[in-house]
Amino acid sequence: MNIKQILAEKISAAMLAAGLPENTNPAISVSNRPQFGDYQANGVMGAAKKLKTNPRELATKVVEQLAFDQSFNDIADKVELAGPGFINIHLAPQWLAKQLTNANHDKKLGVTQRGTTPNDNVQTVVVDYSAPNLAKEMHVGHLRSTIIGDAVVRALEFRGDKVIRQNHMGDWGTQFGMLLAHLNDKLQADEVAETALSDLENFYREAKVRFDNEEGFADRARDYVVKLQGGDADCAKLWQQFIDISIKHSEDIYQKLNVTLTRDDIMGESAYNDDLAKVVSELMTKGIAVEDQGAKVVFIEEMANKAGEPSVFIVQKSGGGYLYATTDLSACRYRSGTLNADRIIIFTDARQALHFKQVEMVARKAEFLPEHVGYHHCPFGMMMGNDGKPFKTRTGGTIKLAELLDEAIVRATTVIKEKNPDYSDKKLNEIATKIGIGAVKFADLSKNRTSDYIFNWKTMLSFEGATAPYLQYAYARIQSIFSKAGMDTKNSSTSFNIIEPQEKALSVKLLQFEEVIDSVISECTPNLLCNYLYELASLYMSFYEACPILKDDVSEEVKQARLALCQLIANTLKQGLDILGIETMERM
Repeated sequence: MNIKQILAEKISAAMLAAGLPENTNPAISVSNRPQFGDYQANGVMGAAKKLKTNPRELATKVVEQLAFDQSFNDIADKVELAGPGFINIHLAPQWLAKQLTNANHDKKLGVTQRGTTPNDNVQTVVVDYSAPNLAKEMHVGHLRSTIIGDAVVRALEFRGDKVIRQNHMGDWGTQFGMLLAHLNDKLQADEVAETALSDLENFYREAKVRFDNEEGFADRARDYVVKLQGGDADCAKLWQQFIDISIKHSEDIYQKLNVTLTRDDIMGESAYNDDLAKVVSELMTKGIAVEDQGAKVVFIEEMANKAGEPSVFIVQKSGGGYLYATTDLSACRYRSGTLNADRIIIFTDARQALHFKQVEMVARKAEFLPEHVGYHHCPFGMMMGNDGKPFKTRTGGTIKLAELLDEAIVRATTVIKEKNPDYSDKKLNEIATKIGIGAVKFADLSKNRTSDYIFNWKTMLSFEGATAPYLQYAYARIQSIFSKAGMDTKNSSTSFNIIEPQEKALSVKLLQFEEVIDSVISECTPNLLCNYLYELASLYMSFYEACPILKDDVSEEVKQARLALCQLIANTLKQGLDILGIETMERM
C-alpha cells in the first residue's frame, strides 16, 4: 500500500469539495517531526496564492470537508492546522494495526502489484547495465553500473513489472582483430584457449605490444577484422572461443557479487552488426544524416553550442566503419520495436551523458524511439580513493573487480574472527562472504547515484552507522529474539497493538515501503532504499530499548504483538536487502 497516494486521493477530494480547482496538487509529504503528525498536506498554500485568498481560511474549509469523510476518519485520528495553512495528519493506531496485519500475511509485505489497480499497468522495462568489454577483465569501473542496475531491476520485478535485462557487452570492434590474431598464434603453438586466456589483462597487453611493435602483426590484425565482419567461418569460430571464455570471467564476478545477470541476458555489440548499414541508410533516406568529408554525419541543431555550431554525431566513418553511435541507435530500434519496451533504462558513468543525449535525439527524429517509449540514461559518479582521485592500485593501475571482492572477504573474515573466534572455517567463510560483498555493495548503493564517493574499507565494514553489517546484524538480532521466544515465524497470525510512540513510529515507517520502492523505480536511485532500511533498523533499535518483549512483566498479548512487529521488521529488512542484492544470515 502507498499511504501517500491514499492520503493524496482523500485530500484532493476534500479540496475539490472546498471549492479549490480540480487537479490541485495536495502536496503530501512525510512529516519530519512526530508532533506535527505523520504526514502533511501543503498544497493549500500554492492554491491560495493562485486564487489570491487567505490560505488558512482555505485550509480550514478543506479540513471541514475531511470531517465528512468517514473512511478518512478511520485513517486519521487527528487533523490539525499549522502555520498559515499546513494540514497535519496523525494516522490512527487502529488503522495502522490493520494495515500491518495485512502486510504481515502478504508475501509482498503489502506492496501493491502492478496490474491489480486502475492506472497502474504492468510495464515492459528494458534495463541496460554492467556492459563490460570482453577483451578485458572487469575492473572497479564496472562495479557501479552492475550493482545499481541490478538493484533497480530487482525493485522493478518486486513491484510486478516485466523486466528485460540487456548486458550490452563490448564484443566487437577493431581491437578484436588484434586479439584474434594473437589467439590464433597461441593455438598454433599448441596452447589451449582456456589457458591462453586465463589472464585476460595479460593476454590483451601481449597482443597490444605485438600490434605496436611487431612487423606485419598490425596488418594481420586488420585482416582479421575484415574477415570477422565479413562472416568468415574460421574467424567466427575463433572469436566465439574468445567470447565464451571471456564471458565465464564475467559470470564468476556476477555470482560472487550476487547479481542476477546471466549469459542469456547478453546482447553484445555484435548482435546489431547486421542492422548497422540499414540504420545509416534509413538516416540518409530521411535526410537526418548527410555525407560530410566521406563520413555519414547527423548535425544536431537543437544541441548547438554558444557559437551556434550544431552538435556533430558521426554514424559511419569515412572508411566505412561503424561506431558506438550506430550500435546504440540500432539498440533503440530493437528494444522499442522487437522487445516492445515501454521504458528503456541505461546505466553508464557520467562521461557518456552527451553521447546518450545525442542518441535519443537522433533516435526520436528517425522514429527508432516512439514518443510513448521512455528513454532514461542514468549516469553515475566515480569511485574515488582516499586521496580524492579515481580508485587505483598503489602503482596507479586499474584494480580488477575480482581482486577487490576477494579483499573484501578477507577483511570481513578478520572482523568476524575478532567477534566470534569459535566459528568453523566453513561457517566463517560463508558469513564473511555475505558481509564483505554486502559491505562493498551497500557502501556504493547508499551514495547518491550521480555523486562521486570515497571508497573506505574501515567505514564500510563497520557494525555502526549506515552500513550493510549494521543492517545484517539488526536482522540477525531479531532472529535471536524469535529463537529465545520459541516463535514459529512461518505460522504467526498475531494481530498488532500499537500503544507506545516507538511502536507507532515503526508502524508508519514499515508502511512506507511501497513509497520507497516506487521512488527507487522512478528515479533509479537505490540510495533511497538504503536510507530507508537504515532508518527502519535505527527505529527498531530504539523500540527494542524502550519496549520490552520477553521480560516476565510483559503481558502475553503485548509480547505477541511486539513479536509480530519484529517479524514484519525482519521481513522488510530481508526483502529490502534482497532488492539491493545483499544477503542476510540468521546468526552473526
